[in-house]
Amino acid sequence: MEEAFRFFGPYRGASIFPSIIDLHTIEVRMPLVVSNTNYVGTQFGGSLYSMADPFYMFILMFNLGSDYIVWDKSAQIEFRKPGTGEVHARFHIAPEEIEAVKEIVARDRKTTRFYETDILGESGEVVAHVKKELYIRGPRPRKS
Repeated sequence: MEEAFRFFGPYRGASIFPSIIDLHTIEVRMPLVVSNTNYVGTQFGGSLYSMADPFYMFILMFNLGSDYIVWDKSAQIEFRKPGTGEVHARFHIAPEEIEAVKEIVARDRKTTRFYETDILGESGEVVAHVKKELYIRGPRPRKS
C-alpha cells in the first residue's frame, strides 16, 4: 500500500509521503516545495487537505476486511496557521475502536463514525485541524 501511495499522481505532485507505522497508524509528511506552495509562499490548502483525505478510510478498510463497505461521508478542514515548512499528521484508529465498529455494525448493519487529527508544522504548532465522517456498512447476514 505504501508503494501505491508513492506513485499516486496527486501525492507525487504535491510531495506527500505516507508511511504505514502499523495496522492502526499511518503518518504522513509533506515538505514545502514549489508544487505545493500557494501564491503567498505557504502550504497550499488543497495539498494540506489531500494529505489527510484517505487515511482513516484505509485504516478501517484494512482492519475490517473486504466484507465491509467504508466510504468518506464528509470532511472539514480548519486552517489555523500558515504552513511555512514541512508539515506532518498522524492517523490512528485504536483496536478498541475497530472492535466497537464491528459490534455496532453487527447489531445495526451500518454506522457513521467521526475521526479527527491535527496537521502539525515543524515546531509542533497546529497548522490545520481535520474532521472526517465515515460511513461503514457491514456484510449482509449469511443465510443458513
